[in-house]
Amino acid sequence: MKRVFDLVLAVLATVILLLPLILVWLAVRLTSPGPALYWSDRVGRDNRIFKMPKFRSMQINTPALATHLLTNPAAYLTPIGSFLRKSSLDELPQLWSILKGDMSFVGPRPALFNQDDLIALRTRYGVEKCLPGLTGWAQVNGRDELPIPVKVNFDVEYLQRQSLGFDFYILWLTFLKVIRRDGVSH
Repeated sequence: MKRVFDLVLAVLATVILLLPLILVWLAVRLTSPGPALYWSDRVGRDNRIFKMPKFRSMQINTPALATHLLTNPAAYLTPIGSFLRKSSLDELPQLWSILKGDMSFVGPRPALFNQDDLIALRTRYGVEKCLPGLTGWAQVNGRDELPIPVKVNFDVEYLQRQSLGFDFYILWLTFLKVIRRDGVSH
């Protein structure tokens, strides 16, 4: 049932957001050199690596690290990067990953391929069995501000409580967080 929900919602969102997707793509291309999309190696279900697209909010020479590990993340932002991240518009291309089946709308956020501490802790608690999500229980409870052990605790709680009703609740909370721009540090 969750896969059907993801497919229907992803198709609807893609149709509704087609014009904003095109406008953001153009804005990225016009404000900084390089491609509009950044394809990141992420860890998916069963710890398999997949390519996840995002609108590029960082300069093309940015190291492939989690933002919180960069010495000065703001120095790497493109002219519209901060706006894209705070508005979560940089996440819209992940509709492709949902349509493809690499992601769901709701689940633990996919770790970067080199976030060994996060991957190991999630694997210890069985979280790697979940399809990663565009949003998740940890995101609505702190997003970038959460230390890894706390984030994994929320991921485990999601794993134990997951249901379509809980997913709707998380999607609603995500909508409110995005509108308020809560929990984005860069």
